[in-house]
Amino acid sequence: MAADNSQILTSKDLQNLSIDDILNKLNTSNNGLSSSDAEKRISLYGKNEIPEKEENPILKFLGYFINPLAIAIEVAAILSIILGRLPDFYLIIALLFTNVVIEFWQERSAGNAVKALMKKLAINTRVLRDNHWEVIPASELVPGDIIHLSIGNIVPADAKLINGSYLNVDQSSLTGESLPVSKSVGDIIYSSSLVKQGEMDAVVIGTGKGTLFGKTTTLTSEAVKTSNMQKITDKVLYFLVAIAIALDIIIFIDGIILHTNLLDDLLFALILLVASIPIAMPVVLTMTMALGTVELSKKNAIVTRFASVEELSTMDILCSDKTGTLTQNIITAGNPVPYNNYTSDDVLLYAVLSSNRENGDAIDQAIIEKAELLGITKALTNFTQQSFVPFDPSKKRTESTVLNHNNNSILYIMKGEPNTIISLINNVPENLLSEVNNLASGGYRVIAVAISNDKKTYNFVGLIPLFDPLRPDTKEMINTAENMGIKIKMVTGDNIAIAREIGRQISLTGSAINSSDLPKINSSEIEKIDIFAQVFPEQKYDIVKLLKSAKHTVGMTGDGVNDAPALKEANVGIAVYGATDVAKNAADLVLSAPGLSVIVDAVKLGRSVFQKMLSYVLYRITETIRILVFVTAAILIFGFYPITAFMLVILALLNDIPIIAVSTDNVTPSQSPEKWNMKYITGLSSTLGFMGSGETLLLLYIGYSVFHLPLAAVYTIVFLKLIASGHFTMFVTRNRKVFWHNPPSLILFTALLSTIILGYFLSTFGLGMASVGPVISILVVLYAFFWFMVEDGLRLAYDRLFILYKK
Repeated sequence: MAADNSQILTSKDLQNLSIDDILNKLNTSNNGLSSSDAEKRISLYGKNEIPEKEENPILKFLGYFINPLAIAIEVAAILSIILGRLPDFYLIIALLFTNVVIEFWQERSAGNAVKALMKKLAINTRVLRDNHWEVIPASELVPGDIIHLSIGNIVPADAKLINGSYLNVDQSSLTGESLPVSKSVGDIIYSSSLVKQGEMDAVVIGTGKGTLFGKTTTLTSEAVKTSNMQKITDKVLYFLVAIAIALDIIIFIDGIILHTNLLDDLLFALILLVASIPIAMPVVLTMTMALGTVELSKKNAIVTRFASVEELSTMDILCSDKTGTLTQNIITAGNPVPYNNYTSDDVLLYAVLSSNRENGDAIDQAIIEKAELLGITKALTNFTQQSFVPFDPSKKRTESTVLNHNNNSILYIMKGEPNTIISLINNVPENLLSEVNNLASGGYRVIAVAISNDKKTYNFVGLIPLFDPLRPDTKEMINTAENMGIKIKMVTGDNIAIAREIGRQISLTGSAINSSDLPKINSSEIEKIDIFAQVFPEQKYDIVKLLKSAKHTVGMTGDGVNDAPALKEANVGIAVYGATDVAKNAADLVLSAPGLSVIVDAVKLGRSVFQKMLSYVLYRITETIRILVFVTAAILIFGFYPITAFMLVILALLNDIPIIAVSTDNVTPSQSPEKWNMKYITGLSSTLGFMGSGETLLLLYIGYSVFHLPLAAVYTIVFLKLIASGHFTMFVTRNRKVFWHNPPSLILFTALLSTIILGYFLSTFGLGMASVGPVISILVVLYAFFWFMVEDGLRLAYDRLFILYKK
């Protein structure tokens, strides 16, 4: 196996050295490596590729059976066999496999970020081997190789430029810079960047995982998420099992004191333990989130991880990349600033005459498009460009010679970096430097234009500001998000002046820092910062981790390779429309249409899903406590089991299966981020559960001690009461206001009502139990309805006193 080159030399080790020092360090020269030397280095450094992390699908599938809730369900299945309750066993196994298959299939279809990263590497590259140029697969490059780069090439490895004039490189997907970057001899060029202009030779200083690109890959693969949903289901499980064990201990102690049959007590204790495990919870919650993903797909958002639907509801911070996310990643020319009696049209006209459409330069394209938009290009018919020298990083300007047909004169035109142009002109306007500084501090990149009739004396024409415009819906999306309690933070690779200007436009009022200040920031201070500038991929990742450590649920939007680690680490990673494959595969949510407004829709839908899941969790804990405490209390008070084992099986079926319909319920999303507050959940559920136990005990007393009903009939009315009360409880837990405020969906209402009606017929006609007739059955249902009204009032009072889930 090849060695990991990151353990030997990395581009970071070499990038600050001089060219000669690097060549010596790598034991190479301008003549390149020999084939034999390259082969030796392949065995030392490994291939120039990102190693795939393949997961055995069988092991991955089996992995879904070893989380705490799955193990508890499996224990329940084993106990069901021990107790001879085969119907329970089949139901438990069916629910377990249903949930695992759904989750496995969803995760399997989510894709692999590392594979996408590998596709991003160049396929072939031109390299100097044995003192002559040849084309080889990029995977065979090693540190010390001399490579040739030209327009259209994807840079195959981290390298230092050693020969040639200049390169114009688009590295926005890697560093987040919105404009192409000029590179010259001595500069570092990064793997996966795209050469837009120029030709140069370079020495490879880092390959595979040793590159900046490879570091991004490592961070992406290292990020591991544990969903809020997994945490909450584990907590619910531990809470319910703890109650069951406590009650089992009470039953055993009572049995010892009263000298009852300990074997019977053991069997019933096992039944209580099985009943305490929320067997249907994974299926209900997964189905609820699955329906949410379907709704999001209709809004041009593809979900790659079910749990992210719920996490959208709890998201309170959204970190957004700037380039291509908040902005359009399109260089755009602003309104020219003319000087020396020239007009704005003159500035654009002369700038176009010093540009070349076929040259592929993004700045030239922006200037030409601005001129076309304003109709200035019509005047070009009066001029002919006789020669053109493209932008040279050493000279920092373009030059052109133009024939003016109006008077048959020759014009010499320059455009470029303002300080360079200013140094070549006569009579510098008084406020020119301050205007350049004002534009630069406002986040604009500035191009200066000058003309001459003799190539000796240049007159200054004006300035053209360049910028990356906001997406049309960015400001509205940010305002809406902040009104919904979501704080927006900009994280960009661009310089702080540009970042501040974009921040001003979208009303980000917090402080702004450079990436160099990031190591000084702790988890409490980071909350006050709205803008992070000149940030590298690993720093975006660190920012997300810091915010998560401050107990925030963090969303991250992005489109480039540089965003992938942070997208993977965030609670909710959102790849915007047009994102790279790397970003898409690292994200939880992929936008399939332009614009960011769908994020707001996704949050609203996530909060709706949260409401449904909260309703179910409250219901499930309440019902479990109601049954466990009632059964235990009845044994202690009356000295007999108040319900048969068969009834418990039917009760489990009728309580859990129809409740799956909660995934279709009508809910109103909240205006602030949600939060799983176990104090609120367990407090309210316990209050309702203990009250329900008391109601049922009272009914048992009335039927057995007051009306002296036969024990078989008592079992029946208790069964019907538990069925009716259980489904009335869902009407209590599904609403934050009075139960009639927000009507349930037709599917949920029908499922709950049908179950109560079925319970009525079973008790009335004695199907599988003693018949108590229609009158008693109706009275029991009315008794349950009365207490349902009381419970709804109790829940309202509890919410007013303990609105903890909002904090």
